[in-house]
Amino acid sequence: MRILHTMLRVGDLDKSIDFYVNILGMNLIRRKDYPHGEFTLAFVGYGSEKDNAVIELTHNWSKKSEDYELGNKYGHIAIGVKDIYDICQGLEDNGCNVTTKPKTMKNSTTVLAFVEDPDGYKIELIERD
Repeated sequence: MRILHTMLRVGDLDKSIDFYVNILGMNLIRRKDYPHGEFTLAFVGYGSEKDNAVIELTHNWSKKSEDYELGNKYGHIAIGVKDIYDICQGLEDNGCNVTTKPKTMKNSTTVLAFVEDPDGYKIELIERD
């Protein structure tokens, strides 16, 4: 068994795809409209669905971001990165909301930061070698 994908409901699909692809460097793996259900699915990730877990962005055509509540049980998606300080500076330069600047966790050597996607979902960045 393995995790296939995590689904996020988004209000502006093009804005979300731009964030995940052009800002976080993922690939748009596939995108399909479902007119009968009035929704679109787009899958993004760092590799093929065959070998990697990906993110499914679900856009219900009649819904906007403000129509959804993130809830208080959602945590975050974690992404391993190199050079976290430069990445966070680049995110801020692109107008992204870095909610937690890079910092070393207490009693650890792990450096992490948090950024929000266009719908307010938290993305944890963890520095990796």
